[in-house]
Amino acid sequence: MVVHQQGQRRGRAGEAVLAVGVAAVVAVTSGCGGSAAAGDDRPPADPAAAVRAAPDRLAATGSAQARTAMEMATGGTRVTIRGEGGVDFRNRMGQLLVMLPADAAGKEAHQPITELLVPGALYMKNRGAGVPADKWVRVDTATLADGNLVTGGATDPLAAAELLRGAQDVRYVGVTELAGTKVRHYQGTTDIGRAAKTASPGVKGALEAAAKGFTTDTVPFDAYLDEEGRLRKVRHRFSWVNNGVIDVSSTTLLYGFGTPVTVVLPASRDIYAGKIAG
Repeated sequence: MVVHQQGQRRGRAGEAVLAVGVAAVVAVTSGCGGSAAAGDDRPPADPAAAVRAAPDRLAATGSAQARTAMEMATGGTRVTIRGEGGVDFRNRMGQLLVMLPADAAGKEAHQPITELLVPGALYMKNRGAGVPADKWVRVDTATLADGNLVTGGATDPLAAAELLRGAQDVRYVGVTELAGTKVRHYQGTTDIGRAAKTASPGVKGALEAAAKGFTTDTVPFDAYLDEEGRLRKVRHRFSWVNNGVIDVSSTTLLYGFGTPVTVVLPASRDIYAGKIAG
């Protein structure tokens, strides 16, 4: 797996960036416990330990393809933002193409946004809001009130997995099938602050910011692990306050484990440092 990094720098542009997902809503309205065979439906001895071990299992696997869906509901309106790409769990990097929904008239509201996910930062191209089409915006995820759990219109798959380190009150639901693979289904809640304390270094700062920014640290989840304890699907339910309460259901699907993922960061000259329109 080859990962290139070029020209990283901190830009002031990130301070002014608004949540992609929230903007879409506005536009429309205006341990080791997971290694038992999944075919065996006997409950694991410690369901919480199985779930908490999932991020380490992914790191050991190396990489995967990912699909994301972020459903946002506010004021009786519900929209879904979808993403697709790849994640390098070992090197804590990834790339997603995020598709925003059409507007109320059915017209495409925005071209797809390319997002690069690296430790401590989010890069976005085709961000709009006054940013030239050939420029990137760099955001320090530790400065975001939600730690990029909501901002990018897709929960970073790395963060989605690392959130499970704070899993508590976990119950084993049973065996089910996901895309032809038998998986174990778990339900519970995770504590953002607790997850931040044991998160990997590349995600720790973002989760610490989220623990301070959300009105509650408790996040309900459904997680599905395969026979090797790898996370195949996770759904988190957030409640986010931004000019009103926004209920967010964020789903991450992982597949194609071992698929090479290459992330090339933009050069400094390609990062936009100007003001971003609201």
